[in-house]
Amino acid sequence: MLEDVYKTIEKPSEETLFKVKGSKFFGYAFPVLSEDDVKECIEKLKKQHHSARHWCYAYQLGIEKIRFRANDDGEPSNSAGMPIYGQIQSFEVTNVLVVSVRYFGGTKLGVGGLISAYRTSAQLVLEASDILEKTINIHYKLTFNYDMMNAVQRIIKEKQIEITNQKLEMNCEYIISIRKKEADSIFKVFDNLYKVEIKVLD
Repeated sequence: MLEDVYKTIEKPSEETLFKVKGSKFFGYAFPVLSEDDVKECIEKLKKQHHSARHWCYAYQLGIEKIRFRANDDGEPSNSAGMPIYGQIQSFEVTNVLVVSVRYFGGTKLGVGGLISAYRTSAQLVLEASDILEKTINIHYKLTFNYDMMNAVQRIIKEKQIEITNQKLEMNCEYIISIRKKEADSIFKVFDNLYKVEIKVLD
């Protein structure tokens, strides 16, 4: 079975708050697609919570090739970023950034207490997020002459293919989006069609 679904969030979560021994942990989850998106979200939170002590976070990017990073932001090593990342893994989400902003309450929590607090903060915010399942899609470009329009349209209708972009000039160009597990068979259908050129887009 080819896995062609993944889970992510479409919009930033509600802010969550977890309190323990006077310390406050504000949790946030953001949809991100690049390291630049991550930086932007962190900068916004640092402005919003300029008097906080720590802005600890973890993110995971990618669907088939995964990149992730966990940041303790001054907390003891592996006491913040990794517990947050652990929750990203347990909720099985990707293209997501989870941040826990800590205000120190005067009582030290110890490494065990911190791990537990950051884990809980991340768990609460992911529970508060709208997690949705998406399919991994392959994009193809179809190029054909107008006389092939009906034949192409018939296949598109029959197979319920999504056209994401079209250019109708001297000849016709469609960008189509196909679920990964159906991609090979769809490719063959168009590839066997006389006078229709199909190629994969990155």
